[in-house]
Amino acid sequence: MRYVVAIAAVALGVAAVVYGGADDSPGLQLIGALLVVGAIAFAVRTARRGR
Repeated sequence: MRYVVAIAAVALGVAAVVYGGADDSPGLQLIGALLVVGAIAFAVRTARRGR
């Protein structure tokens, strides 16, 4: 279940980066990139604790 949340956060972050690029909004691109990096870090941490 936690991986589904991480995947959804990555998808939302990628969408924010793409929309921010189309709208020429560097702030939205930064927020999207931070969301992607945070979701990946969360998924890695969750996978390491599960072992």
